[in-house]
Amino acid sequence: MTDAQLTHTGAVRLYGPEFQQDPAGLYARIKREYGPVAPVLLDGDLPAWFVCGYREVHQVTSDSQLFARDTRRWNQWDNVPADWPQLGFVAYNPSLMFTEGDEHRRRAGAVSDALAEVDQFELRTLAEQAGDRLIDTFAGTGEADLMEQYASTIPLLVTAGMYGMPEADIPSLVRDITLSVNADAESAAAHQRVAEAMARLVELKHRQPGEDVPTRLIEHPSGLTDEEILLDLVVIIAAAHQPTSYWIGNTIRLMLTDDRFATTLAGGRASVGQALNEVLWQDTPTQNFIGRFATRDTQVGGQRVRAGDLLILGLAAANADPQLHSCGGAAGNHAQMSFGHGEHGCPWPAPELAEVIAKAAVEVLLDRLPDLTLAVHPEQLRWQPSVWMRGLVSLPVTFTPAYVPLGGR
Repeated sequence: MTDAQLTHTGAVRLYGPEFQQDPAGLYARIKREYGPVAPVLLDGDLPAWFVCGYREVHQVTSDSQLFARDTRRWNQWDNVPADWPQLGFVAYNPSLMFTEGDEHRRRAGAVSDALAEVDQFELRTLAEQAGDRLIDTFAGTGEADLMEQYASTIPLLVTAGMYGMPEADIPSLVRDITLSVNADAESAAAHQRVAEAMARLVELKHRQPGEDVPTRLIEHPSGLTDEEILLDLVVIIAAAHQPTSYWIGNTIRLMLTDDRFATTLAGGRASVGQALNEVLWQDTPTQNFIGRFATRDTQVGGQRVRAGDLLILGLAAANADPQLHSCGGAAGNHAQMSFGHGEHGCPWPAPELAEVIAKAAVEVLLDRLPDLTLAVHPEQLRWQPSVWMRGLVSLPVTFTPAYVPLGGR
């Protein structure tokens, strides 16, 4: 047994029935029992540190020298089985996700520059058009599953538009991105197909450059290689998909189950931004992030952390930190940790672009189907079993069937 495993004897399991039933309750119990940094066990009882205090998450994410991102630093690799369920989150690849230092700043800077040139008015138009097309497919039926038929698809359609993808290639990309995030036998093959699609897209943009993200990366003065570009395009579209989908779904759920938003459903838009921000604070899509790795022995939140130890960023727990809320820190601001923080946080302006997409998606839905009603009792809604993400399995609704012109809008 390693030193880390001995330290974590009797630690809380960050998986299993208690986590699935009430993750927020488990976060609160961990914080009460251990404080802002707690020993936890991942699947297979692999040890990690759960950083759940707001100040401590800020500290860890601000110091990329002491708490690094390259997963090859992990001191538990000898104990990780080949079929470990979380392997996809820690298996190293030379993408933007795992680079460090000057190399990371070069790659992240190029991505930020490419995203900064996205016209947010055009982006909103793309999102509205995607929303209208999806709503047209079910508006006449009077019922829908808004996760499967709406929220899970809009971010992919919009990102494909930002990438300047040929329209014929978009349906297969949407299918494969969706399959690749599922932890099943099809995910690896689907991920490979996504990488192949990005390689073809980079090749196309060399021949036919456009006003799109791949072309900007190709032409960026940082001199990115085609391999680097395709890897980072995969990272961007994967990061845009699930968190934004769940942000849309969680916001719709909040507005359908909280009386404060009843007037919005009746035809106003004033509260959509408030609901989006509240979800980031209280029901954020990215609950936890794996992770950071200590580059030397140190102390965090009163715990002794050894070189190579894994630190899980408890983003949802940090957002709910009682110390933050007791001093009014969460009231009406955007200082939540939902997009991470520091050098390896979500690259600017990606959070702004995600908000444009999510806000347009919710507003188009309310405009088109203003009498949306949840089709089941709120307690019957089921959440995905992921330790890392917080999103609904389905969001069944009913509404007055709407007329859709032949051929759609």
